Amino acid sequence: MPPQLLPLLLLLLAGPPAARPAPPTCYSRMLALSREITADFQSLQATEPSEPCVRYLPRLYLDIHNYCVLAKLRDFAASPQCWKVPQADALKEKVRKLYTIMNSFCRRDLVFLSDDCNALEYPVLVSAGLPAHQR
Repeated sequence: MPPQLLPLLLLLLAGPPAARPAPPTCYSRMLALSREITADFQSLQATEPSEPCVRYLPRLYLDIHNYCVLAKLRDFAASPQCWKVPQADALKEKVRKLYTIMNSFCRRDLVFLSDDCNALEYPVLVSAGLPAHQR
């Protein structure tokens, strides 16, 4: 094998260059943080069900496409503190962060598809299949 082909062969064997992931957008950051908050809330309810402050926290199932989510976040952040439950205080900090991101930094990126406040009281069941319009 000629020596000039060795570098070319090594490049071919190395495969394509690794793709760099796109930086997060405002929308992707809001979506990821809302999912993280919902999961943390469910975990908090499971680990501290007898703690009085946890029992009286407002329900927190977030949908950033629901106009009522801003009021839900505001109410949750304003609810009484759980000083003895660090997990609850950390959750409130995340809620404040999401509210600030949605209300200040990413306001133009928001598209509200509903204003059903009752939908934010209960978890949304996610189906594994594609929506009907994508089948």
